[in-house]
Amino acid sequence: MAYSIDLSGRVAFITGASSGLGAQFARTLASAGAAVILASRRVDRLKDLRATIEGEGGDAHVIELDVLDHDSIKSAVAHAETEVGSIDILVNNSGVSTTQRIQDVSPDDYDYMFDTNVKGAFFVAQEVGKRMLARAKGAAPGNYTGGRIINIASMAGLRVLPQIGVYCMSKAAVVQMTKAMALEWGKYGINVNAICPGYIDTEINHRHWKTDAGQKLVQMLPRKRVGHPKDLDALLVMLCSDQSHFINGAVIAADDGFGV
Repeated sequence: MAYSIDLSGRVAFITGASSGLGAQFARTLASAGAAVILASRRVDRLKDLRATIEGEGGDAHVIELDVLDHDSIKSAVAHAETEVGSIDILVNNSGVSTTQRIQDVSPDDYDYMFDTNVKGAFFVAQEVGKRMLARAKGAAPGNYTGGRIINIASMAGLRVLPQIGVYCMSKAAVVQMTKAMALEWGKYGINVNAICPGYIDTEINHRHWKTDAGQKLVQMLPRKRVGHPKDLDALLVMLCSDQSHFINGAVIAADDGFGV
């Protein structure tokens, strides 16, 4: 007997959808039947992704979003719900990093990471969460009450790594943010969980794995390999589904055993 998860009728809002993991998350949820809202500053790339998803029979919409701008967050979420419908799923994926030693981090470097990875992620989740709460309390229309919020943290939020210390700190904050939201919103049927990916081969870092430094790192990994964005598909879809109703406040490492 086959087992499948169908997200038909659900609306999913994906931040950082213009490339890498975000683009893969959008394609995956669209293939599972969700209407996906592609949110990012790089609208041209979002339009290309929308065309790809629609060419595969999916339903995709483009929304400009700058997570560093609170007004942009509020406007993007409002626009999305007006155009597509109530947001049932948030994949909170926007994130940035720099590589430098702790003593070389400037205030601008620090703000760059924390403003995007923590502040931006928090206020996106807050804005979507407010609307989920209103529906759960009967104060706003919507066929589906509750919701699913998946924050994309990192195994670096669970294990400190050299030369990305501030990034590790920011993703540790996302882990605690996930637990705090799960605690407060769980009683309203809103499940908030975090995925902590390990080393994933994306367009941003693809060339690095071919360098001597990249190969040295690969040899340090438990199975001497890096992952691919599609390796997170099954976990993501499960957390977005009704079948995950008993999973709330979970912080799930998907790192091929690196953090063990």
